[in-house]
Amino acid sequence: MNSRERMLCALDRGVPDRLPVTVHQWQQFHLDHYMGGASRVEAFQQTGLDAQVQYFGEVGQAQEQGEAPALEASDWRIELEERQETDDVVLSSYTVHTPDGNLSYSTGSNERTTWTTEYLIKKDEDIELIRKYMPVPELNNQAVRELYDKVGDAGILRGFVWGGQAGCWQHACCLMEMDKLILACFDKPDWVHELLDILLQKKLQFVETMEVAKFDLVETGGGASSSTLISPDIHRRFCLPYDRKLHRALHRHDFRISYHTCGGTKNIEEYIVKNECDVSETLAPSTIGGNQEPWEFAEKIDGRLGLIGGIDQFSVLTHGSPGDVRETVHELFEKVGQDGGYICSACDHFFDVPPENLRAMGEAARECTY
Repeated sequence: MNSRERMLCALDRGVPDRLPVTVHQWQQFHLDHYMGGASRVEAFQQTGLDAQVQYFGEVGQAQEQGEAPALEASDWRIELEERQETDDVVLSSYTVHTPDGNLSYSTGSNERTTWTTEYLIKKDEDIELIRKYMPVPELNNQAVRELYDKVGDAGILRGFVWGGQAGCWQHACCLMEMDKLILACFDKPDWVHELLDILLQKKLQFVETMEVAKFDLVETGGGASSSTLISPDIHRRFCLPYDRKLHRALHRHDFRISYHTCGGTKNIEEYIVKNECDVSETLAPSTIGGNQEPWEFAEKIDGRLGLIGGIDQFSVLTHGSPGDVRETVHELFEKVGQDGGYICSACDHFFDVPPENLRAMGEAARECTY
């Protein structure tokens, strides 16, 4: 099998020739500082890993540092108001102009990442401006096809649904402070449902532009929907109904769906199955903040979903030895991947992993044959 065939087999809960192994996303910081400026596909090839490459265009998942988002319309105009730059941090403040009033938000960014310092939604009525004026782009399917062809047999191409994050709850947490959103679930649940439905309708509009996209896997969910951050009851009431509607729309276009929870899966295992996704990720172990071990989750899922993840990208990949990496891969193969349907992967982003540890991942996986 080549890498593409191997990963698709595992995603479809089959048994490939050997354990597929990859990383969740390759950060530009690591490519520049540790991989000699290699492209993502080149980095996978250099380390002997099976590639999974994400398409970020038009989906709102990644903004250029210090730049206003490109997504605008005549009734939703984003203006950069102020920028403060130091040696390693850029602070930016924006105003969103609409016919019925303005919104504002601020971000911070450095060489590694971008974060929100002021959230867009500050008053209940702000969601009406989002409903009426926030534009939804169309997916550039030609650009998707070109990246798909570039990945080729090296692995799979992953996509997202438009929004600050793909899942409705996670997107809402990008627009307002999470603690306030959680309290609103008790104080004004109808308002929260209204916000989530506004985001869902916009996402469904975007999904229709994805119909011919060459995505092997579409990621939804988000870490904010995990049981390390919200209760199972909040997940059931405010994540599950919207996740399921989004997944049904994606399935109508024959996409495989991966539901991302950053490893916080305890006591929401059955809700993840019920949201009708195909794959659960990223099986974060307790050492990286998960609330159960990957094999504990796998036992409860019992083959009903494909699985991705399992490797602690800090304790093992960044600070461990190649021997630690090899031992972890073999343990995950024996405890999680023994029946197939599993892609061994770093649980999430990393920045300072030694390349020799990534090569050790690839070497160990080649030893794990079925």
